[in-house]
Amino acid sequence: MSSTNASLKTDGAPSIEELRAAGVLPSREQLAQRPCVCVECIEEIPCNPCETSCPQGALTVGDPITNLPVIDRDKCTACGACIPACPGLAITIKSLSGDLAKIRFPWEYLPLPEAGEEVDMVDRMGMTVCRGKVVAVSNPPRNNRTAVVAAEFPAERVDEVISIRRKHE
Repeated sequence: MSSTNASLKTDGAPSIEELRAAGVLPSREQLAQRPCVCVECIEEIPCNPCETSCPQGALTVGDPITNLPVIDRDKCTACGACIPACPGLAITIKSLSGDLAKIRFPWEYLPLPEAGEEVDMVDRMGMTVCRGKVVAVSNPPRNNRTAVVAAEFPAERVDEVISIRRKHE
């Protein structure tokens, strides 16, 4: 099943339509201008690490703590501090440049992917949608063992891609 047909309530992953309705996906125009944070958090749960981790104050949950995060794209520098801070692994940063898209996403599996590695890019349901290439892996101590992986893939898949397929040994 493609993530475009999924539903958070029935399949455990939000559809692209649900994410668009929640206003959490940037437009292709925004993605072409600069890297954009994507917070795929559409359930009102008590959580605010995205807000407390943002040095720019670009992510706001406010009061009550069950509010959905709001992104101020003018304040956001796409520093990525929010990616490993999110306990739901719901934050990515995406961008477009010509025929390539780039994504930075959280990764909590071993082994860690390596820069230069060719990988399967997956959608919200874990289905392969295209091939891509890991361009960087960051895992400093401040991330509390949540690595941040950066990968490139074909730009036409920017809305679908959310991560990479895990390697099985």
